[in-house]
Amino acid sequence: MNKKNASKLWKIIQEAGDYLKGQLPDHPNHPKGRNPYAHVALCVKHKFSSSYKDIPDEKFDEVRNYIDFLKKNPS
Repeated sequence: MNKKNASKLWKIIQEAGDYLKGQLPDHPNHPKGRNPYAHVALCVKHKFSSSYKDIPDEKFDEVRNYIDFLKKNPS
């Protein structure tokens, strides 16, 4: 992904993390609470099999839509 799109995606990930603060369910591996920013970034990495920076530019809208899905479906 080019730097401009990677920067846009990082901002979207941060906004999603802000939105998800306090909404993620408790987990025994995270006794002090879950990190919503890491959660979003990790979900993107698992879904697209690479870091958000390494996803092709053509999938930008698909990644953005997936992040919107994560906001609507915290897990």
